[in-house]
Amino acid sequence: MFGKISATVLIVHDLDRCRAFYQDMLGLKAVFTDDNSAAYRMGDQDFLLLKEAAAAEMVGDEALGKGASHRVLLCVGVEDVDADYKALTAKGLAFIKPPKSQDWGRRTAYFADPEGNLWELWHLLPDEQK
Repeated sequence: MFGKISATVLIVHDLDRCRAFYQDMLGLKAVFTDDNSAAYRMGDQDFLLLKEAAAAEMVGDEALGKGASHRVLLCVGVEDVDADYKALTAKGLAFIKPPKSQDWGRRTAYFADPEGNLWELWHLLPDEQK
């Protein structure tokens, strides 16, 4: 019934601020923008920023909940966490946690976007790359 998740939609308060972060800081290229959204391609997946008011119109205010916090942790595999950490900190991104080798076989680093959505950058540690 269900296949692979093909899109991730972040519901945001300040679309302009988030758009600037994802384009200027992370270097994503928009494939579509309008007054309510900004769409990007990440590999074979769609990634969309959607204004809260537009999301409420789509799914209803009740589904979003009054004052609810819709936090998410997005994990993206990269070739070299340390190199990406250095490049992004040079651009001014403040990481929550710097690169660290984890017991579960990945090297990770964590940051948040302007609205508090969490991101994990990771690569497999050499012993896990089989």
